[in-house]
Amino acid sequence: MSDISIHPSVDNGIRPGVDNFAGGTLKCKCVSSPVEVRINGNVAFNHACGCTRCWKPDGSLFSVVAVVSRDNLSVVSGADKLRVVDEKATIQRHACVECGVHMYGRIENKDHPFYGLDFVHVELSDQEGWAAPEFAAFVSSIIESGAKPEQMGEVRGRLKSLGLEPYDCLSPPLMDLIATHTAKAKGVLA
Repeated sequence: MSDISIHPSVDNGIRPGVDNFAGGTLKCKCVSSPVEVRINGNVAFNHACGCTRCWKPDGSLFSVVAVVSRDNLSVVSGADKLRVVDEKATIQRHACVECGVHMYGRIENKDHPFYGLDFVHVELSDQEGWAAPEFAAFVSSIIESGAKPEQMGEVRGRLKSLGLEPYDCLSPPLMDLIATHTAKAKGVLA
């Protein structure tokens, strides 16, 4: 196994998801009175993300993030501890003010292709069965976080060995969704 650590939830192999998984609760890292977010149902497009905005556990090159319909997400405790990290960002990342963990990210712009989806980190759940990570996005961006450019070949090799195809954007199906949304907004597609 490579000495490149991608993320604790995938470094020892990717666990498959469970069909018809009912969802679960995500908890921040606070020992007392953690923020709790309930997800009804499973997530989609789970992936390793190298961007500089997503929350990553200490020492991780990537975050692991997925999406869920905003209608299936509710804050069940600790809402008073949540603050938006960057009000100007497209994804409004709601983080615990005590431990710093991002509990969910929400897009408020109704014209955005991903409006209606919330971004979550299922590693914050004790329940097993969440959809498995499928790919790696924004791989080159880890350089902006301090990764050495000369190690990128090894990082991409490690991702592939884990079954996570590396992209320097999103996966092709997600890029197709963005392009379709844009074409419909422009009237090119009905």
